Amino acid sequence: MNLEDLVSPDSVICNADIVSKKRALESLADLLAKQSEADKSLEIFQLLTEREKLGSTSLGHGIALPHARTNLCNKAIGVFIRTNKGIDFDSPDHEPTDLLFALMVPEHYTNEHLNILAELATMFNDEGFCQNLRSAKTDKELHQRLTHWNVASQAS
Repeated sequence: MNLEDLVSPDSVICNADIVSKKRALESLADLLAKQSEADKSLEIFQLLTEREKLGSTSLGHGIALPHARTNLCNKAIGVFIRTNKGIDFDSPDHEPTDLLFALMVPEHYTNEHLNILAELATMFNDEGFCQNLRSAKTDKELHQRLTHWNVASQAS
């Protein structure tokens, strides 16, 4: 998976002032709508919310991976938000969530969807990588750190 193809520089927000799970999902939906070139923010928000009703997409340790399959896009799209303060995202460890990576894939991406989620889970399971993301100062720096995970992890 090439994260640079999945996440564009304008789809990353560093230090977002978000205080609730609902607002986080709205913000992620807005970013996904802009990236998909389909002005369907409300529909995307509803898809993310419906997925959350099945069970929280929080991985714990401050990380959540909201995701949806839909016909509103024709390729996989990722967006990333780091919040100023952690929020309650119904995480299994009850820890506040501050790193949110949302994924939207076309409806027919069944296997690809699962493969991308598995790789994202592996990536965000890397504590050093997550700390590196948490110390970024700007959107640009955060995007660079996010999209160069493979390079960083192969070097260590």
